[in-house]
Amino acid sequence: MEIKGKVIQVMPLQSGTSQRTGNAWRKQDYLLETYDRFPRKIYFGFFGDAIDQYPLQAGDDINLSFDLESRSYMGRDGVERWSTDVRAWKAEKIDPSMIMQAPAPQYGQPAPVAGASAAPVPPASDFGAFPSAAPQDPTAAAPNATEDLPF
Repeated sequence: MEIKGKVIQVMPLQSGTSQRTGNAWRKQDYLLETYDRFPRKIYFGFFGDAIDQYPLQAGDDINLSFDLESRSYMGRDGVERWSTDVRAWKAEKIDPSMIMQAPAPQYGQPAPVAGASAAPVPPASDFGAFPSAAPQDPTAAAPNATEDLPF
């Protein structure tokens, strides 16, 4: 998966030794804020040599490639719980001036679709942005209006 955003915080480097293998490990976590109309914050991390391969600083605009991984653990109350990690595997720095944000859709107008040509939008009805669902011609409701059916 990929997402674009700005690195807004760099967390302290974590390191240690694996109890299972005895090998040293390192993990660097970051906080990214997306460019969405309502920005979201995403906490992600690099593990091992990727930390040196993709050095990031607060303020960097990036295109982040990542995988999601969930695992279960037993809570203190004995109930199974889940945790999800955002494991980054590539970060490409981007020029913030090249980021195109789609304009917010106007009330009553459909949101633009990428790659679609703009089609004319019919005028809104007198009751707001949504046209009435009732047909204007009472005989248009049934194909054969002379039938006397109870349904």
